[in-house]
Amino acid sequence: MAEISNETGRQIGVLIDRKGHIEYVMVGDAKRIEMPDFGRVRVGLERFRGLRCVHTHLAGEPLTQDDLTDLALLRLDLMSVIQVDRRNGLPGQILSAHILPGKRRANGQTEDGTDVAPSVSFAFLEPATAHRLEIDFEDLIRSLEAEMARVSGSVRPGVKLRERAILVGVADDLAGDAEDSLVELAELADSAGLDVADAIIQRRRQIDPKTLIGRGKLDELLIRSMQLGADILVFDRELTPAQVRALSEVTDLKILDRPQLILDIFAQRAQSREGKLQVELAQLKYMLPRLILGQNSAFSRLAGGIGGRGPGETKLETDRRRVRDRIVYLEKQVSDLGRQRSERRKRRANRSVPIISLVGYTNAGKSTLLNTLTQSSVYSEQKMFATLDPTSRRLRLPYDQEVVINDTVGFIRDLPETLVAAFRATLEEISQSDLLVHLVDASNPQALNQVASVERILADLGLDSIPQIIALNKTDIADPQTVAALRRTLELDRKADSVAISAIDKRSLVALAERIGTKFMHFSPNGSEAAYNHL
Repeated sequence: MAEISNETGRQIGVLIDRKGHIEYVMVGDAKRIEMPDFGRVRVGLERFRGLRCVHTHLAGEPLTQDDLTDLALLRLDLMSVIQVDRRNGLPGQILSAHILPGKRRANGQTEDGTDVAPSVSFAFLEPATAHRLEIDFEDLIRSLEAEMARVSGSVRPGVKLRERAILVGVADDLAGDAEDSLVELAELADSAGLDVADAIIQRRRQIDPKTLIGRGKLDELLIRSMQLGADILVFDRELTPAQVRALSEVTDLKILDRPQLILDIFAQRAQSREGKLQVELAQLKYMLPRLILGQNSAFSRLAGGIGGRGPGETKLETDRRRVRDRIVYLEKQVSDLGRQRSERRKRRANRSVPIISLVGYTNAGKSTLLNTLTQSSVYSEQKMFATLDPTSRRLRLPYDQEVVINDTVGFIRDLPETLVAAFRATLEEISQSDLLVHLVDASNPQALNQVASVERILADLGLDSIPQIIALNKTDIADPQTVAALRRTLELDRKADSVAISAIDKRSLVALAERIGTKFMHFSPNGSEAAYNHL
């Protein structure tokens, strides 16, 4: 190989199976060699492909990044380089590397509770000349595969194994914003039932229009996914159909973006008929522009019947038409349910019962507050979007005033437009409110940004003119100084009416009830002060 490579001025390579048989011979140029196309069949995480690559280097260079990328992506047993002496064509040092088994993570933690640095992916063998190679290759491969099998199947007792994902953020402006957004994406992934194996941020002056991230970073991601056994890449931006297609062409991993992850959470949480219809409508509107002609030949089959003129509809056109028809049907169903909801609101208005809506960022504690105020048992959980279906309960306030209080779906920044459109009928429930209680998680470092996101969504929906009380929640776990500073900022900058509470502490809600009662004194039939009913 060294002689032929020296004579031709090209890199020469072979792929050898474990019995020593040469399966492939490759001829490259002076700088690199191209691997054969193995198709997109992914090798199991607990074993290698059963092939080792040996090829030449003409300039005395060590193992290159391309060599290591091929080693990881093709899951080769070993990658070896023969350094050719250009003076006489004789082989010099032989350099070899193999993949290191990554440590198995469960719920974002490694077995021993530590993190694994993304750069630790390979082990390099000691350089040696051909006649001094003393490595027992079969023993090395057996021990590596045994370790990989152990790592891929090892989970701490009591931890349920879930699909594993790597989160990907791209920063083209403020790095801090990208990091905060990625933290929130991790919470979304956990709520969706994913095990977050790793998270990376690439900082670029200009976003790659084709794949969002650079090709080099994408190769690193694929290596990392194989090392950690990840099945999904979740991007912290909305991907265009072309970007999804480009990313899918270079990896067999599932590609998700932020809106799709939120849609999946909504699909898991929807309980009522209306909620399920709204989620399906949002999913179909999201999917429609992404129904594209792919590599699968099934998309190009003709569906024209016997006697039809011309080729008829393609399979892709049929799929699009069916999706559009289903969207029209769902929009009619959601509209009908919206009219029924409107009639119920009118009946409540005729009885002169004030309406209060709990609004706020997702996971701010709205359902917990509703349960504590009204002694209800509405489903609540420390997860994003635990509530999708609006819930109404009656509440008796100070001054003997009765009100209706609504629990609504939580907001989030970059809320997909398809979701806002589909849930417009539900969000209209807020539009009939006489007062909004804007719940804020005071323990969250991004509380002010979350307030701004909610205010922006309310303004987009035309609901920013409704009077508000800002309730700083979770003060039982928040730093008191942080809460005080947050109140000062809200009251001075936004001229907001605020109160500090803990939704799980009834005593802290007395001040909130008094504040609400004061707002509705003009609704009271007699203005008499009555004892608190539930507090």
